[in-house]
Amino acid sequence: MLRRAAFAVLLASSVATVALAENSKPQPTPIENTIPVAVDKPYPGTLTLDVDATDTMRGIYVVKETIPVSGSGEMVLLYPKWVPGGHTPRNEIDKVVDLHITAAGKSVAWKRDPVEVYAFHLDVPKGAKSIEVSFKYVTSTKGDQGRMMVTRNLLSLEPIGTSFYPAGYFVRQIPIRMTVKYPEGWTASSALNAKVTGSTYTYEPTNYEILLDSPMLAGRYYKKWPLSDRVNLNVYADTQKELDSATPAMIDAHKRLVDQAVKTFGAQHYDHYEFLLSISNELGGIGLEHHRSSEDGTRMGYFSEWENMAGARNLLPHEYTHSWDGKFRRGADLWTPDYLYPMRDSLLWVYEGQTQFWGYVLQARSGLVSKQDTLDGYAAIMANLDNTPGRNWRPLIDTTNDPIISNRRPKGWTSNQRSEDYYNEGLLVWMEVDSILRQQSKGSKSIDDFARAFFGINDGDWGEVTYTFDDVVATLDKIQPYDWRGLLTKRLYGVGEPAPLGGFERNGYKLVYTDVQPSIGKQAERARKYSDFYYSLGLNAAADGGLSSVRWQSPAFDAGLTIGDTIVGVNGLAYSDERLKAAVTEAKGTKTPIILLVKAGEEVRSVSIDYHDGLRYPHLVKTGTGESGLDLLLQPR
Repeated sequence: MLRRAAFAVLLASSVATVALAENSKPQPTPIENTIPVAVDKPYPGTLTLDVDATDTMRGIYVVKETIPVSGSGEMVLLYPKWVPGGHTPRNEIDKVVDLHITAAGKSVAWKRDPVEVYAFHLDVPKGAKSIEVSFKYVTSTKGDQGRMMVTRNLLSLEPIGTSFYPAGYFVRQIPIRMTVKYPEGWTASSALNAKVTGSTYTYEPTNYEILLDSPMLAGRYYKKWPLSDRVNLNVYADTQKELDSATPAMIDAHKRLVDQAVKTFGAQHYDHYEFLLSISNELGGIGLEHHRSSEDGTRMGYFSEWENMAGARNLLPHEYTHSWDGKFRRGADLWTPDYLYPMRDSLLWVYEGQTQFWGYVLQARSGLVSKQDTLDGYAAIMANLDNTPGRNWRPLIDTTNDPIISNRRPKGWTSNQRSEDYYNEGLLVWMEVDSILRQQSKGSKSIDDFARAFFGINDGDWGEVTYTFDDVVATLDKIQPYDWRGLLTKRLYGVGEPAPLGGFERNGYKLVYTDVQPSIGKQAERARKYSDFYYSLGLNAAADGGLSSVRWQSPAFDAGLTIGDTIVGVNGLAYSDERLKAAVTEAKGTKTPIILLVKAGEEVRSVSIDYHDGLRYPHLVKTGTGESGLDLLLQPR
């Protein structure tokens, strides 16, 4: 007994000693920033960039770059990190392979910065006049690797992915000349002028900022249409037949787009402007703005299925508007001296929100898209935001952080997580601004006055003029006195209120739902191969019944459905979109639930949805007689 008691005392003492012992507590290793800060001074020498883009079978760009140096010692090369227009640090550095650096034919070792992985340290040897950088850029060979940039008939070449630049300088101070060898028989287009020798294009000397803002689109099948004395429509397609399907009336609509934009903004901020439009089922789609061009990518049918492609024609008005809004006038916290300096997105509700606004206005003013299709597009935007419960917790201003937070990855519960709503909710806010300008001025002022005052300055200037929130408010105050600061602050930071549909209502239209699907909605279903039950059951389903979206707090959500589930049966019969539509219609006004057979992984279960309001699709209806504010807004100038 004594020995057992002594052992117990010893054990207790040992446990107490362990409990009192301190765990190891290291301190952080200091982070030393050895990357030179960009300064506004000329770089001593002109970089040369040579790209061989002929390997279309494997989609590999072979790059050789020569960078002059003025002395020996430590040097830092940067690969562009922040993507202008992408609003996020997402440039695909993982696609850079076989990176080698030499000087006078001898290898120079490089070391990637352990903190800033877009930076590369090296020592320039004594006597070297330049360093040579060679690497390959391996474009995506399958859609899950990123955007497809090279096909048998088309390629998209973005200098932001095929070049390095020396740290320590504003990029506008780094001279560069680029040469590209394209496949034999192909044509290439860019905002940069080029001397063409065979299949090699030697582009005019420029600076690194302008080069990265001047992508190239090339292909086997090409056609160019002048839209004005300064604007061209360059179109590349999978087939010659698609290009030949363009009629004079279609091209005239694009000419009116340019005319209406120039009349709206009152100035042009380019010496010439090139639409780079790809029409392809193989090249990845894109919509990316540049100052003197835009990358516009849509699927086949843009011309050949004109009547069924109205939704695709919003792309060009949007990206063209960015020449004024986003490229020329740019948020002060978004402008950066190089592509390592972080971009801050707080003013994207102007940059993208007002561009979204003008994209819809200009498509209607030009006749590129009909007024009715434009109204139906507005209704879809309004309905989506009016059924976004995420607005109860996440303010509009916070969605401007979304490109950085989510890097545009797919989301499971977009209606509650929210996404980049500064686009479409921004549109609603700017419609409200227009309606208040009209109301307060008794019809003598509108948002057109803001466009000319804010974007129509310095005709011919294609540099950048930055602005702040205060500048936006001050411009509005000059046009029409009002509590603009209070209104915009409320819209940007408020939560818990319905979507701001008041601008449309004040401008003479209101949102309603009927069981008739608009034409533009049917077009979207065909293009994206899904069926729309978003405002009835609260889901969208692919042709095989797979759920591509489920609205938070909808009947489908309440029944436990989620993205990834697949509907395999409807009321005892195999799934089809027509059967589901019929079931929703038959349940209207009854008490009989809709019974779905749902597969989730290996589990198959029966789901009962207690929904009885029938099919619901959004529409705008006019609330008065005569010309309303919205009618006037959409009229050509």
